[in-house]
Amino acid sequence: MKAREVKRQKLVDRYAEKRATLKKEGKWMELSELPRNSSKVRLRNRCKLTGRPRGYNRQFGLCRNMFREMALNGKIPGVTKSSW
Repeated sequence: MKAREVKRQKLVDRYAEKRATLKKEGKWMELSELPRNSSKVRLRNRCKLTGRPRGYNRQFGLCRNMFREMALNGKIPGVTKSSW
């Protein structure tokens, strides 16, 4: 799944400018002929370690499970378990 997301990201980057110009000109038929995965909407944020799509934390690029594990092991600098 992670490899598939990387492939989608490359397609989005390759066709971004072309998609923008076709949208601005209103050429919807030509826009529909581009690859589906070249649309930015089809991208999904995934954990960098496991590829998990849910519970994603943007700031660290990790899912909640990996974030918690790494924070408790002290592998993420500046993050400590809260207590009050």
